[in-house]
Amino acid sequence: MDNFLTAFLPMFIAIDVVGILPTFLNMTDGTAVEERRKIVLQAILTAFCVGVLFVFTGQYLFNFLGITMADFKVAGGILLFLFSVKDLTSGEMERRQIKDPHLGIVPIGMPLIAGPGVLTSMLLLSPSLGEGMVLSAFIINILIVLAVFWYSNFIIKVIGEAAAKATGKLFAIFLGAIGVMMIRSGIFEYFNLVVQ
Repeated sequence: MDNFLTAFLPMFIAIDVVGILPTFLNMTDGTAVEERRKIVLQAILTAFCVGVLFVFTGQYLFNFLGITMADFKVAGGILLFLFSVKDLTSGEMERRQIKDPHLGIVPIGMPLIAGPGVLTSMLLLSPSLGEGMVLSAFIINILIVLAVFWYSNFIIKVIGEAAAKATGKLFAIFLGAIGVMMIRSGIFEYFNLVVQ
């Protein structure tokens, strides 16, 4: 159970489903309920495929390019921290004026759901927890996103848009803290390699 939570929580925080809900509603504003749900399914399928592909090929790509896990932890941590700062300091994503038939693929499926934070977490956790555990946690997170987006209108009415935005900002702080932890871990790993 502890291993599952170790895999689940970083991805849950990185996806920040409550925080991205207002953005999703903004981007799909004016679409009928059935059309919005088609976009949701398209986005979920995209995020799932990207995540699975990254778990099984990410390490091979690293070996090919000569990238170590310490390198990726530092780079990934910096990215997570920068995304956190950007999320904390920026306003809402601008409304899309033109309805895109591939809206569910880009940007909702990727990078809104399967963004750098999620992919970084999956790649870093796979060696220690196992691909099966990480994929299980990822699938549960994806199902949560599916449920939240599917019933998005009802959820916003219940919790209010302001509360959703506030929760998103809180999750951004946690994401920044995870980024700093990854940088620290990567630096320590690098020095351990040098000492050996």
